[in-house]
Amino acid sequence: MDLEMVMQELEALGKERTKKIYGSNGAREPLFGVATGEMKPIAKKIKIDQSLAEQLYATGNYDAMYFAGIIADPKAMTEADFERWIDSAYFYMLSDFVVAVTLAETDIAQEVADKWIASGEELRMSAGWSCYCWLLGNRPDGEFAESKLTRLLELAKNTIHEAPERTKYAMNQFIYTVGVSYVPLHEHAVETAKAVGPVEVNKDKAKSKFLNAADTIRKAVDKGQIGFKRKHVRC
Repeated sequence: MDLEMVMQELEALGKERTKKIYGSNGAREPLFGVATGEMKPIAKKIKIDQSLAEQLYATGNYDAMYFAGIIADPKAMTEADFERWIDSAYFYMLSDFVVAVTLAETDIAQEVADKWIASGEELRMSAGWSCYCWLLGNRPDGEFAESKLTRLLELAKNTIHEAPERTKYAMNQFIYTVGVSYVPLHEHAVETAKAVGPVEVNKDKAKSKFLNAADTIRKAVDKGQIGFKRKHVRC
């Protein structure tokens, strides 16, 4: 399948209701409004095609960019490629669920994520923290340096309340993910979550809400989910 064929198939799968949902989360035109599950039959036909993935991502169409992440070959991507992708990721559903997910399947994941966390830019930081969440939820504990994750927990604890909006979400998720998926630092993550307390988001909206990693870790403990690892990062 070539670019034009894929774009036609995606457009045919678009639904106005889904388009409105994506728009309310920050997606902008051009987009079709394709539910992610609807993309699977096309992905099965294509499997992995990095060249096509690059063409799709470059369209700026949200659905095409998302689909690019599904058929991309992460191992074929360089740090420069990921920098280019994150530059075009204009809202969190791209930065955290396309770019960070794809990065999490590479050998350079931690190195790039560290740079993004230190960047001071909202969506780069969000993608960096999110990448660690995808990594921790999939890879064996032995692939991580406990001292490094301890430092990241401290960084999250000390900066989360002043962080940009989307970065707050990702940092909160990081604390939760360490608490659930990285057994050696479970207790430390619990203590960090308690020290952080509720994190306010959506302050600029009529009704703000609060994230609470301590509550979500406790629920995971109750369900016996500590040590959880998923088989695959990408669907």
